Amino acid sequence: MIPYALLASQGINPSMVATAILTLIAGIGVFLIACKIMSSNLESLSSNKLKSLFAKTSKSKLIGVGIGTVATAAIQSSGATTVMVIGFVNAGIMSLMQAATIIFGANIGTTITGQIVALGMFGANAISTTIVFSAFAGIGAFIMMFAKKDVVQKVGGILAGFGMLFVGLNMMSGSMEEFASLDSVKHFLASISNPVLLVLIGAILTAVIQSSSVMTSLAITMVFTGLITLDQGIYLTLGSNIGSCVVAIIAGIGSGTNAKRTALIHLIFNIAGVVVFMLVGLILREASKGSITFGSLFAKMFPNALNTQMAMFHTIFNVITVILILPLTNLLVKLVTKIIPEKKKKEDKDAPHLYYIDEHLLTTPPIAVQQTKNEIVNMAEIAMRNFTLSCDIVCSMDFKNIEKFRNNENQLNFLNKEIVRFIIKLSKLEMSDKDRMYLSSALHTITDLERVGDYAENIVEYAEKMSSADEQFSDDAVEEIHEMQQLIDELYQKVMKAYVNGDMASLKEANAIEERIDEFTEQMQDGHIRRMDKGICTSDIGAQYMSLASNAERVADHFINVAKTIKDYSVKKKRPAKAK
Repeated sequence: MIPYALLASQGINPSMVATAILTLIAGIGVFLIACKIMSSNLESLSSNKLKSLFAKTSKSKLIGVGIGTVATAAIQSSGATTVMVIGFVNAGIMSLMQAATIIFGANIGTTITGQIVALGMFGANAISTTIVFSAFAGIGAFIMMFAKKDVVQKVGGILAGFGMLFVGLNMMSGSMEEFASLDSVKHFLASISNPVLLVLIGAILTAVIQSSSVMTSLAITMVFTGLITLDQGIYLTLGSNIGSCVVAIIAGIGSGTNAKRTALIHLIFNIAGVVVFMLVGLILREASKGSITFGSLFAKMFPNALNTQMAMFHTIFNVITVILILPLTNLLVKLVTKIIPEKKKKEDKDAPHLYYIDEHLLTTPPIAVQQTKNEIVNMAEIAMRNFTLSCDIVCSMDFKNIEKFRNNENQLNFLNKEIVRFIIKLSKLEMSDKDRMYLSSALHTITDLERVGDYAENIVEYAEKMSSADEQFSDDAVEEIHEMQQLIDELYQKVMKAYVNGDMASLKEANAIEERIDEFTEQMQDGHIRRMDKGICTSDIGAQYMSLASNAERVADHFINVAKTIKDYSVKKKRPAKAK
C-alpha cells in the first residue's frame, strides 16, 4: 500500500504503472518464445546447410567469420552458435583459431534481429509494419495446424515465430509509451547519462535475460518511444554485447581447457570492442565539447529514423570490432592460452572418452546428429581394430598387444553407454524426421558394434585357454583364420562406405561378401572336422576353432546389420512413377 500511496501522491496512476510493467514482462516473454520457435524451425530446415557450413571450417579467417555470420543469421541465435562452437572445441574437432573467427562472425550475424525489429517500426501514420508482420503469427499457426508435410509445418513455425516476434515487440513498445508519458520516469532515466553506468546496466540486464537480441530490441523501442535518448540506447546496446558472453561462460564451465579458452576469447573480443568504442566516444565528446556523440553522428547518417539509427549502430559496431580484432586473432589465441594454461596433471590417454559428441552440441540438434554419426563410425573402427587384434593374438599366440585390446574393449563399453545416453537426450529435441529416424536406427547400430567387441573378447579368451594348455592351431587352421579375417575386413570397408555415404550400391556389395563369409565359415568347420579325423588337431582345439568360426560369422552379421540401417533413413520412400 505504501508504494501505491507514494505514486498517487506524485500524480502517477499506480494501476497504469503496474499495467505497463506487466505488459513489458509479457512482451519480453513473447519475444523470447518467438526467438526460440524461429530458431528451432530454422535449424531443422537448414540442418544440411549447417552441417556443410561447419564442415568447411579451415585456416582462412575470413571463411570462419563468414560461416559464423551465416550460421547465426540462419538460426537467429549467437548464443547457440557460440555454445555449439565450444562443443566442437571441447570435442577436439575444431581449433581455437577456427572457433575465434566463427565467434567473430556470430556477433555480426546476431545484428540481423535488430534490423528486423527496426524494419517493423516503419509506417506509424498508416498501417504499421509491426501490425502487418504480427499477422504472420496467425498465418504460421494455421499452416502448422493444417499442413501434413513436415517441411511445410517447419515453414509455418518460422512464420509463426516471426509474427510473434512483432507481437512481443508491439507489447514492449506499448509499455514504453506508457512509461514515456510519465514525467517522473523520464526524469529518472534522463539522470542516467554516465556511459559506463549505462553499459553496466545493459550488461546486467542481458546477463539476466540471456539474450542480447531482446536487450537490443528493448533499447530500440525505448529510443523509438522517446523514453531514452539515442546515446543512452547506444551505450545500453554496447553493454548487451558484454552481457551476451554469460551464455558462453556458463557453457565453458566444467568443460575442457580449450572450451574455457573459447569462452574467454568471446569475452575478451566483446569487451575489447566496447572499450574501443567508449574511448572513441569519449574523445569525440571531449574534442567537440559535447556537441559530437555517436547519437548525433548516426542521427545525421540516418535522419528521421530513430529505429534504423539504433539498428545500424549495432551492426556497424560489430563489423568494425571484427575488422579491428581479426588481424590480432593469433595474438588473442596466444593470450588466452597463457591465461588458461594446460593442466599440469597429465591425462590418461587410454582413459575412455568421447571423441565427437559433447553436451553443448545439444543446442543445435542437426549438428549434434551429425556428430553422433561420427562418434558411431569411430566406435565401428575401434570394434574392427579389436576384432583384428583378437585374430592376430589367437593365430600367433603372442599377447604383447593384450593391453591395447583391453583398452579398446573398455572404450567400446564406455561408448556404448555414453552414446546411448546422448541420443536419449538428443531425441527429446526438435529435429527433422530424417534425423529422428537416423537416431532410432543408431541405437540398434550401437548394440551391433558392442556385440562385435564381445565376440572379439571371446576369441581372445579362446587364445588364453589354449595358451594355458600350451596348445595352438595348426598352420592350415591359421591360414583359414587369416582368410576369414581378410573377408571380414573387406566386408567392414563396404559396410562403412554404405553407412557413411548412404550408398546402396556398397550395401549390395556388402551383402554379397557376407554370403561368402557364411559359406567360408562352413568350410572352416568342415575342414577342421577333417583335420580332427586325421589326428592333426585335438578335440579341445577343435571346439575352440568351431566356436571361433561361429563368432566370426556373427561378427559379419552384426556389421551387415549396421549397413542395412541406411534403408530406414538414407533413402526416402519415393512414390513409384505413374505408368504412361
